[in-house]
Amino acid sequence: MNRRNNNDVKLMGSTVIVQNDNVEKAIRTFKKKIMESGKLMDLKEKEFFEKPTTKRRRLKNQQTRRAQKKREAEQLPKKMY
Repeated sequence: MNRRNNNDVKLMGSTVIVQNDNVEKAIRTFKKKIMESGKLMDLKEKEFFEKPTTKRRRLKNQQTRRAQKKREAEQLPKKMY
């Protein structure tokens, strides 16, 4: 079996290396990586079972809200007399 030096360690997944005993910075970096990857949202979605009809209804409501927000952004501002 080959032995590796500490510098040759290959890390897999979402890992953060703590440098200069700065654990707080490493935790912030780790949280940022997790949020960007979307793993936390996946875990929250899979925490409870959601019926397919409920999921469709939720996605449709999100779609209508997005469309309404886009329409409001495209409208000209109201005239102020």
